[in-house]
Amino acid sequence: MIKEIHRKCASGYLALVLLPALALFDGWLIFRAVSAESVIGVLLAILAMVVILFCFGGFFMVHPNQARVLQLFGKYVGSARETGLRWANPFYSKEAVSLRVRNFESEVLKVNDSSGNPIKIAAVVVWKVVDSAEAIFEVDDYESFVHIQSEAALRNLATSYPYEIHDSDPEEGTIALRSDPQAIAAKLQTEVQDRLDKAGVEVIEARISHLAYAEEIASAMLKRQQAQAIVAARRQIVDGAVGMVKMALEELREQQVIDLDEERKAAMISNLLVVLCGEENAQPVLNTGSLYN
Repeated sequence: MIKEIHRKCASGYLALVLLPALALFDGWLIFRAVSAESVIGVLLAILAMVVILFCFGGFFMVHPNQARVLQLFGKYVGSARETGLRWANPFYSKEAVSLRVRNFESEVLKVNDSSGNPIKIAAVVVWKVVDSAEAIFEVDDYESFVHIQSEAALRNLATSYPYEIHDSDPEEGTIALRSDPQAIAAKLQTEVQDRLDKAGVEVIEARISHLAYAEEIASAMLKRQQAQAIVAARRQIVDGAVGMVKMALEELREQQVIDLDEERKAAMISNLLVVLCGEENAQPVLNTGSLYN
């Protein structure tokens, strides 16, 4: 595995002064050699001029948050990270690699969760290159590698956890995609990072950006969620009604308002529960006695 080597290159501003000065000096030597009718001097001066002009090809620019990967005839010699105008061996190839933070949003994937339910899921991955040598030499195209491996990690994560936790689930503490976004994001970041380590990429953040049931079961799951909400509401209403009935009986007994036998207590409890748990407002019936009494 090729690791990044920091290469310190000469200042391009210094070379920008020296090379033109050398070119002017060599031009003066050519003029002197021609004046002296020295063939060898002319040839040497022309050869020196060719070398000086070739050295102008060693200039390159390094922008902020960018690295230049230097190669000499296919051999990696280092990466330049010092910003500004730099100069290096003109035979070096200088490939630019961005070290800026980038983000990537996957396509909406259709997969089955751990319970076998078809769901649609997508994620946003924030990443940057931290090792320019690995990004260039360990993978063919590191940007495409990030995209494909991120989607593969997201698909694997979605199949490892359920969409949501139901009351019938036997295991306690189970992580679900819908109810535990922070834990799922941490696991997704870890899994994506494990896949991208070999490409010299650091995953800064990975979060689910889209999560829903697939169309074929969305309506059925909506009815299930509505039924669970109704059952939960009914349970809360019944608990409150039982508490109110208990409190009413205790108040009547403590204040000795009326002494009820078991049959009348049962009738009172039944009437109160009907009133408190009914969906519609109760219609009271007043007992005024018989007309023939």
